[in-house]
Formats: sequence, C-alpha cells, structure tokens
Amino acid sequence: MSNSSSNAVLYSADGQPVTLGEILSALSFALDMTEGARPGHSLRACLIGMRLGKQIGLSSQALADLYYALLLKDIGCSSNSARMAGAFTAADQVVKQRFKFVDKEKLGKPNREALTFVWSNVAPTANVWSRIRQIYRMVRAPGNLTAEMVEERCESGALILDKLGMGIETCAGVYSLDEQWNGHGLPDHLVAQEIPLLGRVCAVAQHLDSFCSEFGSAKAMATLADRSGVWFDPDLVRAAESLHQQEALWENCVPGSDPRLLQTAVLALDPGSSTALASRHIDLICSGFADVIDAKSPFTHRHSVGTTEAAVLISNAMGLAPSRVDVVRRAAMLHDIGMLSVPNTILDKPAPLTREEWVVIHRHPVLSQEILSRVSAFSEIAILAGQHHEKLDGSGYPFHLHGQQLSIESRILTAADVFSALMESRPHRQDLSPAEILQQLEQDVPHRLDPACFDAIVSVLDQLAVLPLDDIPGRSADTIPELVMVEPPPFRFEANPR
Repeated sequence: MSNSSSNAVLYSADGQPVTLGEILSALSFALDMTEGARPGHSLRACLIGMRLGKQIGLSSQALADLYYALLLKDIGCSSNSARMAGAFTAADQVVKQRFKFVDKEKLGKPNREALTFVWSNVAPTANVWSRIRQIYRMVRAPGNLTAEMVEERCESGALILDKLGMGIETCAGVYSLDEQWNGHGLPDHLVAQEIPLLGRVCAVAQHLDSFCSEFGSAKAMATLADRSGVWFDPDLVRAAESLHQQEALWENCVPGSDPRLLQTAVLALDPGSSTALASRHIDLICSGFADVIDAKSPFTHRHSVGTTEAAVLISNAMGLAPSRVDVVRRAAMLHDIGMLSVPNTILDKPAPLTREEWVVIHRHPVLSQEILSRVSAFSEIAILAGQHHEKLDGSGYPFHLHGQQLSIESRILTAADVFSALMESRPHRQDLSPAEILQQLEQDVPHRLDPACFDAIVSVLDQLAVLPLDDIPGRSADTIPELVMVEPPPFRFEANPR
C-alpha cells in the first residue's frame, strides 16, 4: 500500500469521515457477546463512567483516556474463554456473566457462596457424578484458577490496547479493572490509591451496569454502598450516590432504554469526534480486534490473520485495485467477529456437533454483519463478513445465496477462509498440507468455490504455505504507524482533521 493511500481518510456513504469512537462503540458489542453481557453493556458503562469522571473533576485528557478505557475494558475477555469453558465444562459466556455477581475472594475458600456458584455452573447438563468429578478436578488443580484467568484477561487487554496506541493511562485502567480497594483484588492486589484512578472508575461503572441490568438500579446502588471501602473507592461511591440522587446517573442506561439514544449519547462524548481516522489507523484497529477474535480458541489462533494474508494474496493475484484489496483485507480481519458469541464448549468440541450446536455456529456470520454494519463506513465490509460461508451453488450459510448474488470480493474471502481453516488444526482433525488442501478445494470447483479464486490460490501457493506473515496482514512495516499521545486534542491517534 502506498503512503498516500495509507494516509487517506475513510468516509461513509453520506460523506462523513469515520471516527475512532464510532468504530469502537460498534465493535464493543462483540465484547459484550464474549462476556455474556446484555447488548450495549460497554456503552452503558461508558456513559455511567464518564458521568462519574466529570463528577469528580477529571481533566479533559483524563476523560479522553477514560472514554476509551470504558469502551474497551473487556477487550482481553476472549483470552480466557477456552480455559473458562474447560474448567467449568459449561458455556464460557454464561459463567463469565454470573462471575460478575460473586465475591471472588470467596471462590477459593470453602463457604456457602462459593459452593453455590460452583455447583450452579460446573457441567450443568451432566449427571450428578460427572459434575462431582469435574468439581474435584477443579479443586485438585494446581494454582489459583480464578487469579490465573483474571491475570490472563488483564494482560491480554492491556497488550492489545498498547498495540492500538491508547497510552499508558488507558492501558493501566483496563489492566487494573479487577483490583479492589481493600487489596484483595487481582491481578496485583493493589490497595486503595495504588489502583489507577481510571481502573477504579471502570470497576464502579461495570458494577453499576451489570447489577442494574440484572437486578435494577436500586439493587445496584445498594450493593455499591455495601462494598464501599471494600471493593470500591469510597469517593467514587459517594460521587455515584450524588448523581443517583440528582437523577443524573442512569439516563439511557436502565433496561428498556432506547439503544439509538444510548449510541448517540456515547458518540456525543467521543473526544476524537472532530478528528477523522486515516486508513492505516483503521487497519490497526481491525488488527487489534482480529487478535481478540483469534484468542477465543486455541484452534483458531491466528485464523483471522491467516485468512487476511490469504485474501490479500488472492486479491493481488487476481488484479484487484488497491482500494478493493483494502476492503477485502478489513473484511477478512473482522469476518469472524460474530464467532465471539459461540461458546467454547462448541468451538473446542472434539465430537460431532448436534443440530442445536450447528444452529449456533450458523448464526455467527449474521452477528458479524450486524456488528460491523453499526459502523457507517463498514457497510460493504459487513456484507462480505456476513457472506464468508456462502457457496456458489447456494449450499452455504446463513443466507443460502447463489453465485450471481456473490461479488468477486465475497468469493475471494470465502476461498481465503476455507484455505486458512484447512491449514489449521481443529478439535476433530489435524491440519492439512498445501497439497492436501488443493486436492480438497479442487473438489468444490466450480460448483461451490470460484474457479478464478482457485487458480489464484494455485499461483500463490508457495506464499500461502507459510502464512500468517505479518502482524497487520497485507501491510508492509513502513506503513504501520507508531501511535502516540497527541495533545491537544485529547486523542491518541495521529489522525487527519475533518
């Protein structure tokens, strides 16, 4: 990609340049799915947290850092999904959501709350003796499972934010999300003011929305007060209570609120709303979320990157214009974002899937399209992501489209996805060699896979055989920016003004 195209601003169909807040607020719905949270959790936590930040007098720069920390507080959530599902033999999203309502200090000790949580969540569909055996294995396992999973989540989130150039305050806020005021939190047992302020605000905002969504605002405030000085910063609790009394805390954040008003309210707080993103910055964001997607399962590690490299090589071999290659590359990086909704008990299952489990799998392209379509400039990317399992003869899913309904970009993405998947091991099979992959793909040409795409794969097979190559697929190192703090405005990206 030339330097001029990497600096180009991406515009939506109505001529408006896309901003960081628009992209992150849209992609945050994928993080909500991964955590099993009610859709819009990250946006509601962002509104609540920003109101708290203003109430305690944070500077404009600190509010900017807080805004991105709140939207992305769960960006490391997929890193422990496989381990969570394996330990509990249960859907990771369900366990993660219920995990927010228990006292984590008690989980490692024999007490009623810990026993109730474990018994309710370990192997819930198995017979009683299987459940007891699984609980015994958990108890006998070396180390502290809770601490290790929280640490994995915190470290992964901070590393992805650092990759995105979000800055030390935002990274520290996300890393310290699970610390507690009394020093009994994780991962570093920080005490009181040792916990970064943004982490303390994020923790309160997360608690308030999680409890309000499940039990109502009164219960959320009562539990917050009970945990003041134990889990939460007493000053932040008082700030939340003051806003609650003024009826200034919950607008657009209670169950039943209009999601369009929620989105509008969050975007109105975007510290980068007057700054458009360059093409290379958008690629970096897509790459960061590709990391989130690939971390969901050890069997899909680097799948998004491998698919993207394959798609770019195929596109170039077929002579696509650079602007079309850009579209294919971004769609490939994010094509499986809907897969974050699929429990690891299904993704990592070695046995054949049931009919009900296939229904869940077949829904992920729909969710990919729904999430990406929330970004106005991603309308075409969203369509491609939604079609990446379609086949020319209509035998694909989820829409059963036929060849005449599928663009060349869609056909390229499908071929790249299949090639990359066959290069990777899965719970039910080993990875295939390039020669074996070609033999299998050839059986699907021309009725299911596009012949021109297959010919392009053959022409670049030597390069495809060593995928994945780059951290940001299809981009040379000299076009990958070092994103640094720019002040003013309070915005981390070296973006072009509107």
